[in-house]
Amino acid sequence: MVRREFREHVFKMLFQIEFIDMEDMPEHISLYLDYLESAGKAEKEQIKNKLQAVIGKVTEIDGILNKKTTGWKTTRMNKVDLTILRLATYEMKWDEDIPTGVAINEAVELAKRFSGDEGPSFVNGVLAKLAD
Repeated sequence: MVRREFREHVFKMLFQIEFIDMEDMPEHISLYLDYLESAGKAEKEQIKNKLQAVIGKVTEIDGILNKKTTGWKTTRMNKVDLTILRLATYEMKWDEDIPTGVAINEAVELAKRFSGDEGPSFVNGVLAKLAD
């Protein structure tokens, strides 16, 4: 599985935290991974670990995003863009294997695929401020 596909699976599962109780999240993760045929056991474990790492930092990530955005607090952002920003912020701040430029580029690509017309430029703008 390529990194882009890996990241997309993490994004899809991370998106769920806006709509389900956190106590139900382990069951949702398990169901998602059970039906994920394109990944082996080790890859599924990596997806799960990254997802849990990002979830563990959501409060801190949201604080970072709220400090860097003007007029667009996390409570006002659309959920797709917010999820993309959370994942990219985690990668930029805590994932040493992913260069900042790659995290930003991949976030913009996710926005092109899953967000609205303004999503890619919004995501790029917020992450550019974060990178400074």
